[in-house]
Amino acid sequence: MEKKKELIRSLKFLLFSISAGAIELAAFSLLNELTVWSYWPCYLIALALSVLWNFTLNRRYTFQSASNVPRAMALVLLFYCAFTPLSTLLGSFLADTLRWNEYLVTVLNMAANFILEYLYDRLVVFRSTIDTNQLARRKEMP
Repeated sequence: MEKKKELIRSLKFLLFSISAGAIELAAFSLLNELTVWSYWPCYLIALALSVLWNFTLNRRYTFQSASNVPRAMALVLLFYCAFTPLSTLLGSFLADTLRWNEYLVTVLNMAANFILEYLYDRLVVFRSTIDTNQLARRKEMP
């Protein structure tokens, strides 16, 4: 039963991450094509939009956490304090210096973000508050 629950949790995270990825790619594409900005501001704005979307959906539906929202957001902010500078610098180096395709670089950053954020959310942010919100409690009622 627990393995099935974790598989479903992983699939939900994947689906919400795909929707966040669509938001990130759409925002990145609009900024990249309609402005003369370099890679990094387009990437940072698009990333911020996708993070807000992904956090909101995953907290409520994937991890079904009743945790303190400011605390959970602060923990996610800590993750992005490390991930964002590293991915921005690497992305800027690959796209602006090595002239890799900006969209390929963005997709690679998104893949790394997906894997690392799931592990961080599962093991750090929501570790002790998984399945504690009203949705989870309703499922447990007979």
